[in-house]
Parts: sequence; structure tokens; C-alpha cells
Amino acid sequence: MADRDTDILLIGGGIASATAAATLREEGFDGSILLAGRELDPPYHRPPASKGYLRGRESKEDALVHPAGWWEEQRVDLRTRTSVMALDTAARTATLRSKEEIAFGHALVATGAMVRRLQVDGAQLDGIHYLRALGNADTIRTDVEDADSVVCVGGSYIGSEVAASLTELGKRVTILMQEAHPLERQFGARAAARFRAILEAHGIEIAGDDEVERFEAATPGVCDAGRVARVVTKGGRTFECGAVVCGVGAQPDVMLARTSGLALGDLGGVKCDSRLRTSAERVYAAGDICEYDSVVHGRVMRIEHEEVAAAQGATAARNMLGADAPHDVVPYFFSDLSDWAAIEYVGPALAWDEEVVRGDIDSGPFAVWYLEGGRVRGMLSVDGAGDVGAASELIAAGEAVGADGVPG
Repeated sequence: MADRDTDILLIGGGIASATAAATLREEGFDGSILLAGRELDPPYHRPPASKGYLRGRESKEDALVHPAGWWEEQRVDLRTRTSVMALDTAARTATLRSKEEIAFGHALVATGAMVRRLQVDGAQLDGIHYLRALGNADTIRTDVEDADSVVCVGGSYIGSEVAASLTELGKRVTILMQEAHPLERQFGARAAARFRAILEAHGIEIAGDDEVERFEAATPGVCDAGRVARVVTKGGRTFECGAVVCGVGAQPDVMLARTSGLALGDLGGVKCDSRLRTSAERVYAAGDICEYDSVVHGRVMRIEHEEVAAAQGATAARNMLGADAPHDVVPYFFSDLSDWAAIEYVGPALAWDEEVVRGDIDSGPFAVWYLEGGRVRGMLSVDGAGDVGAASELIAAGEAVGADGVPG
């Protein structure tokens, strides 16, 4: 017999579970909700970890998804520092790290992702960091205080945002990446060249078309011999540094899903239908692990982004209550480079054969529309250019409009 019953069990302490809890109450659900997450803190927004919080301009309280008293007011049993060790989907029970067994009616599995770590010589040296949580940001901020220069490995969102933030903190920063320009994989070479120019204008060195071969420590026998002192690349370049921050991707945390027998998909996540239902009855998935049949994209998708996780948490909550509706929200992304550029994006465009530029891509606000076969697959807006709402509608419609049908 279970130690406790709950109507809805939310597994994972991120924004997907937090949004699901809020949506359940907003929809009038009056039953019991238990949220169990291994995180040390209540659910919080992760983008500040690489931006405002890293720079010391935002507090931990500012980053919280819900105010501290919200959980008690909404009668949600919040269990931080509490991992779910086992999930029996047939019996609908979950075993917590405390050995307590929870019986549930419905469950949401939203265990997020883990950072991908570089497997190169010297990767174990002190001063090499990865950023996923606010605690990582605390460590990085403290560790770089005495560092004159920092190497950011990876030119995606994390690498670019961290580089901008550390530059604001007075550090000399180099971005080392496989692509020629930052954010090139997401937005293509034309937009990425503009982002590179913005970063370089603020003093950031860009080292593209290269990757880490090894990390080296200071000369043995002197102070801090076990700490990273330089990055050596496969292209033969060497960058002296006082610290390194790696942003080389993440991998979905499907350990619990796998051991509980949930079907996994080809993209590395938990296989879901368009309603975010897993292979087990009354068990849903959301966030970084959710590999779902997207009615928007017409294909199976797995998208790692906070806004997407929040929207999926809301969809799963409504479907637990009987909505039986597909997840049809067009994914929206937001980023900024330390207030140097405001980036909005709807899509994502996984492939495109035409880019339609509106505005001044060289020096002013601009938008890039990504078309495939004349259909809008994504749109990038920088500093307010373009119409994000119109882009979302065109993406959802999936109709061929061609370049002439793209708003000016």
C-alpha cells in the first residue's frame, strides 16, 4: 500500500511542472497535486542563469516562476531536493528518494536535460565550468573574479549570452566554436554575421571554424598547477585563460523514463503523441525530454527551450483534465546579448531554401523570414523588426505564400 495518494504527480522541478501546476488550478482543478524535483530551489526561470543573474543584476527570488508563498496558497505539495527513483506506470506509483511511495492518478514526467560534457584531455581541470542551473552561475561568477580572460566554448545561445555577460563584468572573452559565426546553426550565415559583429564591437574575440583539442594547466610545480590555464584547438591555436565556460549542448534526462518502461523516440526523448501522452496510460511528458508528434511542424519534434517547456506543461495539464487537444502552440524563443540585441524567434525552421530579409541586417533592426518551398518555417526578429504574431500564424497555417507574401 502506498504511503500517500495524490491526484496528479509532477516529476521534475522545472518550468514545465510549475506551469502545469498553475494551469491545473487556473482550469478549476481542486484535487491534490504533488511536485517532486531534485533541484535545490523551487522552480525558476533558467535564462537569468546566463544573463541577469550571472551578472548579479537579478536575485534568485526574481528568477522564481512563482512567488515563495504561491505553492502553499495553491495547495501544491512542493518537494525540492526530492528525486523520483522509480516509476511503476502499471500500478501508477512512484518511489521517492526518501523511500516514500506515492500513488497517483495522472503523472507528468518533465525531468529536463543534462549538460553535454567535453571528453578531451584536461577536461577535469579546475576552472572549467558548465552552466545549467543558478548554482552553476554562482560558481562561475565567483570563480572568474580574479580571471582576466575567459574562453567560452560553443557559439549557441549559452556561449553567446555568457560571453556577453562576462564582458559586462569586465572580462576579456573569447568564443571558440565549430561554426564560423555565433548562432549560425540556428539562424544561418547572414544573420549570424551580424551577431558576430555585435559581439566583436563589444570586445569579444570570435574564434570560429575550430574546436577544443585539449585543456592545459599552468606549468607543473607553480601555484594553481591543477587549474586550466589555456585552451589548445584542433586548428593549432592556443588561448590563455583564467577560466572556461562550456556551452556545447544538452542531452535529455530519460533515465527514469527508460527504467520505467516508457517508449523512447529516435530523437533521444520520451515518445509522445500530439497530446503529449506517453506510451503509458495517464502519463504525459513535457519539456526537454518530450519528443512529440507536432501538428504545427508536421513531423516529430523535440525542442529544448524554456518557453516551449512551459507551453507543453500547460497542454499536458489541460489534457489530464480531459481537454484531449493537440499541442499546437508555435514555439517562441527569446534571447538577448546583454541588452546589445533583443532576439525573438518563432519556428524553429529546421530546414529552409530561402531567406527573406526585412530591415537593415547590417546595422539596424532587422527580420529574417525562413521559407521552405514557399512556406514560412521560422522568423527571426532583432530589436523589434518584423511581426512575430503574423509569422506564428503563417507557420501554423502551413500554406505557401512565397517571398511576396511575407510582411514588410
